[in-house]
Formats: sequence, C-alpha cells, structure tokens
Amino acid sequence: MITLSTLDLILIFSFFTLTLLIGIWVSRTSGKNTSEFFLSGRNMPWWLLGLSMVATTFSTDTPNLVTDIVRKGGVSGNWAWWAFLITGLLTVFVYAKLWRKSNVNTDIEFYDLRYGGKPAHFLRGFRAVYLGIIFNVLAMSGVTLAAIKIGQVMLGLTALETVGIASVVTVIFSAIGGFKGVVYTDFILFFTAMIGALGAAYYIVNLPEVDGVANLIAHPQVADKISLLPDFDNTELLVSLLIIPLAVQWWSSWYPGAEPGGGGYIAQRMLAAKNENHAIGATLFFNIMHYAIRPWPWILVALASLVLYPKDDANTMEAAKSNYIEMQKLSETRALTPEEAERMDAYYFASEGLTAIRQAFPEDKVQKDKIGHDIAYSAMLTRLPSGLLGIVLASLIAAFMSTISTHLNWGSSYIVHDFYAQQINKKASEKELVLVGRISTAILMILSAVLALLLTNAKQIFDYIIMFGAGTGLIFILRWFWWRINAWSEISAMFASGIVSIIFGLESVDHALFAEGMLPGWSKYPIIVGITTVIWLIVTFVTKPEDDKVLFDFYKKIQPGGPGWKSTIQRAKHQDLNIVTDNSTWSVPSGILAMIVGCIMIYGVLFAAGYWIYGEYTFAIILTIVVIVAVYILSKLWKKIKTTIL
Repeated sequence: MITLSTLDLILIFSFFTLTLLIGIWVSRTSGKNTSEFFLSGRNMPWWLLGLSMVATTFSTDTPNLVTDIVRKGGVSGNWAWWAFLITGLLTVFVYAKLWRKSNVNTDIEFYDLRYGGKPAHFLRGFRAVYLGIIFNVLAMSGVTLAAIKIGQVMLGLTALETVGIASVVTVIFSAIGGFKGVVYTDFILFFTAMIGALGAAYYIVNLPEVDGVANLIAHPQVADKISLLPDFDNTELLVSLLIIPLAVQWWSSWYPGAEPGGGGYIAQRMLAAKNENHAIGATLFFNIMHYAIRPWPWILVALASLVLYPKDDANTMEAAKSNYIEMQKLSETRALTPEEAERMDAYYFASEGLTAIRQAFPEDKVQKDKIGHDIAYSAMLTRLPSGLLGIVLASLIAAFMSTISTHLNWGSSYIVHDFYAQQINKKASEKELVLVGRISTAILMILSAVLALLLTNAKQIFDYIIMFGAGTGLIFILRWFWWRINAWSEISAMFASGIVSIIFGLESVDHALFAEGMLPGWSKYPIIVGITTVIWLIVTFVTKPEDDKVLFDFYKKIQPGGPGWKSTIQRAKHQDLNIVTDNSTWSVPSGILAMIVGCIMIYGVLFAAGYWIYGEYTFAIILTIVVIVAVYILSKLWKKIKTTIL
C-alpha cells in the first residue's frame, strides 16, 4: 500500500474540482433540450471529438486487461483487440459520413430510418434496453471493477469506498453537464491520462529491479513474451490469437467502441460533429491514437510486472492444478479444515501463476476473489514516487471518469430517445426528457457498481461481450448497402447470437465438444458466428422485404450507392421516382482501399514503435519507411473521400 503525500493529494483534489467546475459551467446550456444534452447541438470540431474518443477508451480496465493478456499470453495476445482496427478504419473511410448524413439522435434511431412497421419499432425499443442498459452496464462494471482493484491495491480502500468516491463525482458532472460536459472534460482527461501512462512506464522500466528496457526484454520471465506475433509453430495459438481475430472477429462481433459499421458512443460523437468531414477526421485520429500510440506504455509496465511479480513456472502450475482439483473433490465430500482451505487457495493461485502476487497482496490487503494477473498493473504503480504518483492516480481517475461518463450519457440517450420517448411517453416535453436522462444516468451507475462488486476479472467482461455479439456484425456492415436486409434479419441475429452463445457456454456442451477434444477450443467462436449468420440469412429470405417507400426514403436521404441498391433504384424509376441525388462516383471502393492502406500505416506504427523499443533497429527502420509510404498513399486516397476537415 502507499501513503499519499500532500503534493499527491493536492494534484488529485485539484483534478476533481476542475472536473466538477466544468460540469457546472456547461450545465447552463446542456439542459436546454435533448440535442444539447446528448449531442451538444451537433457543432463539435473533429479534434475535440477525436480526443474525447481516445479519452473514453483510456479506461481503468484497459491497462488491467492489457496486463492480464501480456502476463498470460505475451504481447501478441493483444491481437484479440488489435484486430478491431479494421472495423475502426472501415468506420472512418466508409461509415462516418453515412452516419452524419442520417442526422439521427442515436444510432438506434437508425432502425426507424432503415426499416418500417412494428418490427422496426420493436427492434428500436428492445435494442435500447439490450445495449443501453444490459451491455452498457456490463461494460461499465468492468471499468468499475478495475477501479476497485486499483483502490484496494494502491490505497487500501474497500470496494464500497472506491465505488462510492469514484461514482459520486462522475455521476454529478455527467448528469448536470451532459454530452458537452463529457467532451470538454475529456480534453483535460486525455492529456492527464497520457502524461500519467507515459510517466509511469518510464519510471517503472528504470526501477533498479528492472534496470532499463534492454535488461527487461532479456529477462527470463519476459524474453518469451515480447513477440508481436504468436508462435507460428503453435497452430492453436496462431489460430486463436491472430487468424480468428483478423479473419472473423473484426467483422462479426459487436463490441463497444469497435462496432462493425460504426455505432455506440463512437456513432454518438460522429453525430455530434459539425459535418461529415469532421466526423471522418475525429474517427481517424481516434484509431491512430488508440491502436498505434497508446498500447506501449501499458505493455512495458505489464512486462516489468513479470520481473517483480513473476509467474510460477509451467511445471509448478501443472502440479498445483492437479492438487487443486483433488482438493475440490475432497471439499465435495466434507468440509475442509482451515488449513486445508488455505492449502487449496495456495494451489489455486499457483495453478494460475499468481503465487507472487498473492504473497504481495494477502487477504487483509486485497480480497481473494479480486486477485488476478490484471492487478499487476496497479501493483507496479505502488512503486511510483510522490508527485508522479499523484499525477498517475489523477490519470487513473481521469480514465475512469471519462469512460464512465461517456457510457452513462450514451446509455441514457438510448433510454430517453429510443425507449422512453418511443414506448412510454411520446408527448414528453424536452424538459421532461432531460430529467429522465439525468435520472437514468444515476440508475445506470448504481447498476454497474453493484455488478462490479460481483465480478473478479476484466477479461470476463471482454470475452462475454465478444461472444454474445458473435455473428451480428456482418448485418451492421451490410444493412447500409443491401436493400434486402430487414428488421427481422437483425432481430433473428440478435436472439440467435445470445441463445447459441448460452448453449455453447453450458458446461455440459463445452465439456462434450471442446474439453474432450472433439473440436479444437478455438473453433467455438467461429461456430457461433457461422450458426448465427446462417440463421439470419435464412430469416432474411423467408420474410418480406421492407416496403418500397421505406427503402426509397432511406436511399434518398443517405445516398449509400453500390450494386446492393440497384434493384431498388430500378423499382423507383418504374414508379417515376428519382431517388438518386448524388451522381458522383461511388466512394466505397476508395474507402476500402484507404482502410487497407490505413491498416498498414497504423499497424506499421505499432510494430515500428515496438521494434524501436526492443532495440531491433533494422526492422524498426524498414517499418518506419513502410509507414511513410503508407501515409503518402493515404493522403492521395484521402482527397477522393473528403475535402478538408478544417
């Protein structure tokens, strides 16, 4: 545990005060109507929205998640989320301008624009609850869990104390400041979080026990963890860590902040932009920062944690696992003695490679069920000196507040626009809707805090959300460009994905198919995607398409273009209707090419940064040249997609 100095306390409380003052200042205009409360009047510049996106995803659970991944599977394990760059750049170069053209208040309002009738009405209301409450609370609970672990490891706070302190300030400024308060505060949070992460990484890597980057990457506990790509000789690892994320996961799964086709709080910021060009600029800046620049400070701290809190060796872990299973069987026949229970706990922690962390943070410091590889990040931060410690704690508070405030405002926008105003009170005044937004903000925080107290590991939430969204992503990509997709397509995909995920998550099914070796473990996700995709495709073709009027109105407003709308345009001509108002060349092929070049550029920066850090200068120089070439090509493609973002 650490003792905060006066300087640390001044830095932290100054940050809290500044955040609240911003919320109070913008509350004068944010409560005027729902457009101001949720979209700040649709007049935000690209750079402010881009910074806000980065700050929002700079959450307290992300460094914990990265640390958990690196300690268990090495740096290459991060491909589980690095693969979502493809989704992000597809949003930049294809979907950002489409969302801004739609001019909807939330991305779920899209359903009444794209589909028609009772199915669309049901889908909008159900998704508002499904995403705005259930999935949103899951995501926030992961962030809150990380805050709990930081509070216990670094400050000795109980879970309730951490949740109480962190939540109250966040709820107050989110409820009174609305979206504008969130975005303005994110500007400060971004710089605070970046300074804290970089400062912590620099200091920790130069601790005497670590002794610089060169000694870090040569350390026996670290040397086999630094590869940026999985071991190509290990087929199962290669498939699960690289091939599935790059071939299937990025387009097939819904995940907050990386939705195929754009959506969620990323769509909220695009909808709040001044125009289409500002929406594109904001999302591009976000993806560069999120995937290319920001991961390395977290990765370095995670690698350093293996030096100070080494994992148990493979033989010890295997033996401990066998002993733990035997103790479990014994506990089913009779009550264990205190000594046996303690020994069983020791076996469990050793089987997970957590002995060093458990010894450093015993029961009187950190709850047993909160011990995991993810707390190693917080553990390393306890080594920081006064002053830097205050900045880093302020940055962690900033990360928590930024992410939670965004999720609160985003989830509340669904509840207000897509559920309350549509299902409960269609005649509600703007003042009433803002009030409902503020009340729902507080309720969402309470629900996520309660769930966080029941969770143990940040990776749980990541895996759960990925699995439950499996197979739905392709619809979100195609619904803009294929007239045949209807409301029943999305309804069937949503329910099929959830039901199939539950079935495959049952212990009996999992044991029969995967644990017994009938199917490889990595095949579970593609199977769920495949089943879900087949179901929604069948439903699409056996149900009636949307009415022509709905399709004509959608095309006339959005002008998506492409061969998927050819028959719709022909039907409109037969009815003497002209729904094509934009005769320019279809920009999607250029957008896809820009996405590919953008991926080369951003992955190039990510890899080049890694090799510069590792001291592998030949690879670093080659990749730096590749990045420069990709930037040049992208600048040429950029002119075909947009004009200027300034």
